Amino acid sequence: MTAFRPRILVIDDEPQIHRFLGPALDAAGYEPIRADDAASGLRELARKPPDAVVLDLGLPDMDGKEALAKARAFYDGPVIILSARDRETEKIDALDAGADDYVEKPFGVGELLARLRVALRHKLERQGAEATIVSGNVEIDLVNRRVSRDGAHVKLSPKEYDLLASLAGGNGRVLTHRQILTAVWGPAHEHDVQYLRVFVGQLRQKLEDDPAAPKLIETEPGVGYRLGGLV
Repeated sequence: MTAFRPRILVIDDEPQIHRFLGPALDAAGYEPIRADDAASGLRELARKPPDAVVLDLGLPDMDGKEALAKARAFYDGPVIILSARDRETEKIDALDAGADDYVEKPFGVGELLARLRVALRHKLERQGAEATIVSGNVEIDLVNRRVSRDGAHVKLSPKEYDLLASLAGGNGRVLTHRQILTAVWGPAHEHDVQYLRVFVGQLRQKLEDDPAAPKLIETEPGVGYRLGGLV
């Protein structure tokens, strides 16, 4: 199991791009991964494939289109090209080489995040996964990391959301305490069951009609939890 914090690999040789894009991705609920050239980016792609890639065309060690072609030999996730090149043929060549979208420098972070959300939504659709999970009167938008109850937005902390999304990823299956703790908090916390119970309690207070008789987050005594009421 993996935590529901999409990993975004940014391959760009400009330090200032990483300085402002990294925090922006983090604030939007993503885990930014940095690579400063094509070689390190391709190694990271092979080591642990991210959920999406932001790739600069003007890299110091390899043309971005060549790096894209190499990546497409083993990676089928979304790739958004990021470059100062404004020639239309460059855009067409990159898209023909397998890019999902193209954003020109200088760019607005809002535009890039919007294109990233679209690319990730398309990825979910290709995989046959649901972009939105509905359980009773609760709706979980896995692309935009938003949760609503009876149509009204519910404010969750990042960890509360990650916990709920992890349960949603189980598709109604029971997830053990260890599975959930490892996915959301990491292997160092795999035995912190009381910690998990506190967060489950917080979610139930925010999302259940009757927290004392939960129907959304069901307890399997001594084992773990499951998301109930899936539509």
